[in-house]
Amino acid sequence: MRREERLTKNKEFAAVLKQGKAWANELLILRTLPNGLELSRYGFVVSKKLGKAVKRNRVKRLLREAARLTPTKPGWDIVFIAQTKAAEVRYQEIEAAVRELLGKARLLRE
Repeated sequence: MRREERLTKNKEFAAVLKQGKAWANELLILRTLPNGLELSRYGFVVSKKLGKAVKRNRVKRLLREAARLTPTKPGWDIVFIAQTKAAEVRYQEIEAAVRELLGKARLLRE
């Protein structure tokens, strides 16, 4: 994922988390906020509750890959927050959860 497609600053994350709309399932929480740009930017939050660094980094890698391969509408800041159950599942389940939440938020591109 290119740098311009990522949320990098704390204030960007804070804006999405505070003002954005939320959707959830058993693996993930999705928060979205329009950004007025011509592309969507992604952020990933994985708490220490999930486990040590190896598990947290694995979950972030899987989330990044699922988000990268899922076509979304441009112009949104999107933050995925991993639930504790996300550390124990395979990629296919994370990808399905990402698609489900983006579908609920109506951000999937046809």
